[in-house]
Amino acid sequence: MKVVQWLLPVAVAWWLRQGGAPTVAGECATKCGDVDVPYPFGLELKCARSQEFFLNCTTEGNHTQLLLASGGNCPIRNISVEDATMVISVPEVYICYDPDGQVTEMSGTINLTRYPPYRFSDTRNKLTVLGCNTYALMSDPDGTFGTGCLSYCGYPIDFANETTCSGLGCCQTSIPKGLKMLDIFIEPLHDRIEPLYDRIEPLDEHACGLAFVVDDRSFNISNRKFPTLEEVGKSSDLVLDWMVEWDVTCGKASSNKSGYACGNNTDCNDFTNGPGYRCLCKPGYNGNPYNRSHGCQDINECKEPEVYPCHGKCRNKLGNYTCDCPFGMRGDGKVSCQISHLAMLVAAVIVAFFFITISALVFNTWRRRSKQRNFKRNGGELLKHHRVQIFTEAELAKATNNYNDSNKLGEGGFGSVYRGRIVGETMVAVKKPKDVHESLVKGNFQHELEIVMQINHKNVVRLHGICLETRIPLLVYEYISNGTLFQHIHQNASNILRSWKNRLRIATEVALALAYMHSCAEPPIIHGDIKSVNILLDQNHSVKVSDFGTSVLISPEHGHIIATEIRGTLGYIDPEYLTTGMLTIKSDVYSFGAVVVELLTGKKPASFITKSGESINIIHYFISSVKDKKLSNVINFEAASEDEMERVGMAAEITVKCLDQSGAKRPVMMEVAEQLARINQDLDSSIVEENIEETESEVDEESLYSHATSTTAMMSQHGRSDSFYLTSSSI
Repeated sequence: MKVVQWLLPVAVAWWLRQGGAPTVAGECATKCGDVDVPYPFGLELKCARSQEFFLNCTTEGNHTQLLLASGGNCPIRNISVEDATMVISVPEVYICYDPDGQVTEMSGTINLTRYPPYRFSDTRNKLTVLGCNTYALMSDPDGTFGTGCLSYCGYPIDFANETTCSGLGCCQTSIPKGLKMLDIFIEPLHDRIEPLYDRIEPLDEHACGLAFVVDDRSFNISNRKFPTLEEVGKSSDLVLDWMVEWDVTCGKASSNKSGYACGNNTDCNDFTNGPGYRCLCKPGYNGNPYNRSHGCQDINECKEPEVYPCHGKCRNKLGNYTCDCPFGMRGDGKVSCQISHLAMLVAAVIVAFFFITISALVFNTWRRRSKQRNFKRNGGELLKHHRVQIFTEAELAKATNNYNDSNKLGEGGFGSVYRGRIVGETMVAVKKPKDVHESLVKGNFQHELEIVMQINHKNVVRLHGICLETRIPLLVYEYISNGTLFQHIHQNASNILRSWKNRLRIATEVALALAYMHSCAEPPIIHGDIKSVNILLDQNHSVKVSDFGTSVLISPEHGHIIATEIRGTLGYIDPEYLTTGMLTIKSDVYSFGAVVVELLTGKKPASFITKSGESINIIHYFISSVKDKKLSNVINFEAASEDEMERVGMAAEITVKCLDQSGAKRPVMMEVAEQLARINQDLDSSIVEENIEETESEVDEESLYSHATSTTAMMSQHGRSDSFYLTSSSI
């Protein structure tokens, strides 16, 4: 291996200089070829701050170049006093294979240890590897660090379309701070000698790999291509950081005025890439911060309006400038000036007042007419003759304090529910729909709303009134203050549920409400989303079934509807409805069974328990426990009497029937309600009798059986329903 070492000397003994640049008596040359040589550097020893900043300008034929002195062979491309950097040109390390497997390579060492002002710039330079299946390593001789990167080619690479070195054909890695010496070593990916060009099909010449430390700002991968043996030996730009003094800080240097390098109007910054300091012009000044006589000069900002804007009268100041707005205008002249004439101000006020007045009149007229249109479209002329109370939009806004979040009771897919207080200190719940649900204002709205208003059962939440002035009506329900059954089961330490009698009473009242909707309403109503969240408890802990947002009316000629979109809640939803899309009253029966399981076990229907290392759904485990006569496995009967355990067991058996996978085998809700009422003999007899009488007054047992039979027959005769009605709005 042929190893070539580069010595980059940046200082030279005063007695050695090759071919000086021409000088003028009494002056110092400040240019070598196309490269400016600013102070503290110099082409003569007397023109440099010290020997370390003495540079060599050489001319060979018509070619002039600036070199680091003392035999340096790396041309200087640029010197900057603003950011204290020097760009030099350094040969690239390479390794090449010819078709016979012969290797030609060059490694390199860059050594700055003898030259204190310089460091490799860690912010500008990166080690770059170019080629296929090639890696390069760099380290310092002391072994204090080591790093590198690998360039791989899995397929032909076209650098013309690349913007960064991604590792495919080209890779890059950073270098550490304070570095003064680098060893760069390049090798193929495999130890065996193998021609690299076999791995990159586009190359038809001898393939090579390159490694070099380069200025990342100027490096452009799109201008490069895979190197060949005939093209190696080029150079790349490398950036050096330099400091004017390398062994002191700003604080120490500034105390020695005679040796302090910074001129007037400058700031001193401690070097971040090693010890030492550098000088910068203060804001508002530019020039050479190291030149004490003609260094940092004040910038006349008024002569550079494209850089320093001024929209008024500009006045230059040392290090800054002022800009005053013209007479009659105000503001910051550097940003903008605005007219401030009193007449313009008065005119603006008059125009604004006129515009606001006209806008308010137009808006109020439009809003009044919009409310009138909504009222008529929503059936107001018909509904105002019914017993339902009709509210104005303003009344409900006042009742809910403009729908303040502190009054929000809940939110869902349909909209939000707010607590409100209307005239007479009556508490209500206002459903404010979202705009996306417009079915209430379409064809069947009047009929559907009329049916909802006719629901009159003590265990169904009562519609108190309606507002028709909005595009989608607002529904006003009675306010139920004691929360949901879900909250009592899972979130609150509910005293009411400590009694098995109360649990069975709650189940019975839910069954009575569903029996009313299925058997007494005309046409029958399928709730569609029975769950503990939709079962409210009033101040007497009586049940109030709510949320008819997914409810449907069964038309006289059909016993079911085919849903275009499956709606419901996981755990409560009827599996038969889930698979077939056919929604029937038996879908509510299944959901009721899931609620009773939740009420008796205290666990959510969609939850799982682990038995014998196997995860089992609570509903399946409940069914198996009832069938195996092991109900105590799933229900905690602590502090329960034998009579209560017997009654709970009877209710559990009814629940299992409700949870049958086949809807046809499930009982109807009237039958379930009557059986639960008989089981729950400890309930207040007046409650039971009142509910049973209320339900049976509409449909007796014989007609209920006839209705269930006809419904089953119609389900087998019709494949799809043309009638789908929302009975109320869904939260």
